[in-house]
Amino acid sequence: MRTHRVVVVGAGIAGLTSALLLAARGLDVTLVDKAATPGGKMRQVMVDGAPVDAGPTVFTMRWVFDQIFAAAGAKVEDHLKLQPLGVLARHAWRGHEPRLDLFADIRRSAEAIGEFSGPQEAQRFLGFCRQARQLYDHLEGPYIRSERPTLGSMVGDLGPRGLMALMQIGPFSNLWRSLSRHFRDPKLQQLFARYATYCGASPWMAPATLMLVAQVELDGVWAVEGGMHAVAKAFSALAEARGVKTRYGCGCEQILVRDGRAVGVRLAGGEEITADSVVFNGDVNALAQGLLGDPARRATAAVAPARRSLSALTWLVNARTSGFPLVRHNVFFDDDYASEFDDIFRQRQLPRRGTVYVCAQDRTDEGIGSDAPERLLCLVNAPADGDRRPFDHSETDPCEQRSLALMRECGLTIDWSPQTHRLVTPANFERLFPATGGALYGPATHGWMSSFHRASSTSRLPGLYLAGGSVHPGPGVPMAAMSGRLAAETLMAHLDSTSRSRRVVISGGMSTRSATTGGMA
Repeated sequence: MRTHRVVVVGAGIAGLTSALLLAARGLDVTLVDKAATPGGKMRQVMVDGAPVDAGPTVFTMRWVFDQIFAAAGAKVEDHLKLQPLGVLARHAWRGHEPRLDLFADIRRSAEAIGEFSGPQEAQRFLGFCRQARQLYDHLEGPYIRSERPTLGSMVGDLGPRGLMALMQIGPFSNLWRSLSRHFRDPKLQQLFARYATYCGASPWMAPATLMLVAQVELDGVWAVEGGMHAVAKAFSALAEARGVKTRYGCGCEQILVRDGRAVGVRLAGGEEITADSVVFNGDVNALAQGLLGDPARRATAAVAPARRSLSALTWLVNARTSGFPLVRHNVFFDDDYASEFDDIFRQRQLPRRGTVYVCAQDRTDEGIGSDAPERLLCLVNAPADGDRRPFDHSETDPCEQRSLALMRECGLTIDWSPQTHRLVTPANFERLFPATGGALYGPATHGWMSSFHRASSTSRLPGLYLAGGSVHPGPGVPMAAMSGRLAAETLMAHLDSTSRSRRVVISGGMSTRSATTGGMA
């Protein structure tokens, strides 16, 4: 049997993972991407002479990467320099009120919460963390590691203890309501409701199960030397070492379909690459809207604009700062948290009282920075309407001024000038990632059934497999990497299944090729 040929479209972390694992299993893999470098959303942008991470900034769930590298015969520590962070994030509120740090050490976090909100809230925090760990332990296998979980399979896999843990949090409740039962201090409710935005959702519509993000952070948060883009470069280098042919600067124009099956791709310049299977690492809506050709439309269902996750305004900064002791991850809260999500999801406008997240990419736990300019990513949540309006200066300038004012009222001043920062809007994200409107997390995780509505790694088009943050198990770097692993495993399982079927047919004395081989010879 000749080597099975695979084309992977998109060199985000999911596509890189699929390409690496398939090549490690001996398949003939070609990886194509329109960008000049790997990473997808894990990209860097030059700002006043310095490379600034312009996408994901947090490295968590290291076990996902350890297992992927091990499957390729490698170790993470041989390819990436990771520094565990003691301070998970620093939180501040308008008006120079006391700041609140969360730590990798749960006891230090409890002490900090006790000083911030009182000893009873510290005890409630420990109870919240116990429930988050219990929930994570029960859901990791049935949900995160499963190729396509259903409500029925989840019930069966969870078992009595898992079902009891799920019922204790109120599975039909939203995250905000659940947090209101855990904490009395509105600021703590606001802080932990931030977990919904990690999936691009509103705390008032996201399921209570997202409290498990607390356990993800307690399991470890790392800073990556060279930024998150270094993760993509390490994956790409290892994939090439395992035989993957990388074609950067070569966008995919169409997925080729013949006899109802994906059989390759056509690049933007007209070149065709034939394949036995295709892995698509892009937003599923690009397929549904026909951006990869009409025959591929049926591969997956379209995502309505109302179901899109959050987009963002991001300012990529290389400037001096003063007044606030920044750590790696910082969050600046305004007073009216509910209005932020009402503005975005109901009014479809930039928030008037938006939270500002700042990743200080040159900072340590101690928050010590030199007097030189430092690299920052500043982010405010926004509606994913980048395909419907331009987000021009009449809209973005007031939001920028409000965000700078909030940071100043929390103590942070940034040397802000046209030379020291670059703005990226939902319209820019739509151009980078078409058919999304600028949504950065695929479909929003709204409602307790939303997790079961995501596409799986198996598409409706034979021979085409799906990976990325818009499919199961969801957005975020480790989850997207897991989706790439699931796509590779599903493809290999189908390949093994058809090979077994072909052997059975041959042993039965038939001389013609079984239809179940899908054209492989």
